Amino acid sequence: MENIRCEGSNICYSDQGKGDVIVLLHGFCGSSAYWEQVIPFLSSNYRVIAPDLRGHGASDAPLGAYTVDQMADDVLSLLNALEIPECYLLGHSLGGYITLSFAQRHASRLKGFGLIHSSGYPDSEEAKENRLKSVSTIQNEGIFAFVDGLVPGLFAPGAAPQLLERTKEIGYRTPPQGAVGAAMAMRERPDRRDVISATMLPVLLVAGAEDSKVPPERTFTSDKPNVTQATIPGVGHMSMYEAPGRLSEIIKDYVHAAVRT
Repeated sequence: MENIRCEGSNICYSDQGKGDVIVLLHGFCGSSAYWEQVIPFLSSNYRVIAPDLRGHGASDAPLGAYTVDQMADDVLSLLNALEIPECYLLGHSLGGYITLSFAQRHASRLKGFGLIHSSGYPDSEEAKENRLKSVSTIQNEGIFAFVDGLVPGLFAPGAAPQLLERTKEIGYRTPPQGAVGAAMAMRERPDRRDVISATMLPVLLVAGAEDSKVPPERTFTSDKPNVTQATIPGVGHMSMYEAPGRLSEIIKDYVHAAVRT
């Protein structure tokens, strides 16, 4: 892992391989480690950058509520610092919300973008209430208790116990104030389905057939010709662990097709 100071904030990131740049953004209470089984597949053909998002992993975790736009601007600052003019930006869950913010406001820096178990929809009223409950759990019971409650629901039934344990291990490292800040960012995010429907860039939408957090119908909000849809059978919200080889193939095929157009 490497560390760089961008706009007064420390960002920790992984940078492997050479070629066209793919930036991978992890989900809530994750880190760049979420991609540990995917990066080896991709870095043989591409330069793969995976940052720890604001409030996660080894990156800075300032106090207070964050915004998705703020977190997207952190990604822009990282690209600027690394002198990367364009990339393919792919985000998992929370990372997908950040990806849509980036695509809406910094499209000139993208060759394409995608959502992995994520959605352009905003939080429902029920989901907003659940975000507040999450904040309460983190503040009153601690990050370990919150992660223990969160992780089992991320996987399809019958997932290998070691995958759940690895995901928990990563989640435990999330600074509590970072988890709180990111939860509030997700709660306040706007509807960005129009970013997907309006763009002319190549878009990748990936869903797990058994994802109870973001069902496929919430991911597949556009079927325009420039949008590639992929459903992975037998997978919940964590294909980077449940089916890393298949997810990597989907990403490779998407980038290969985008380069040719």
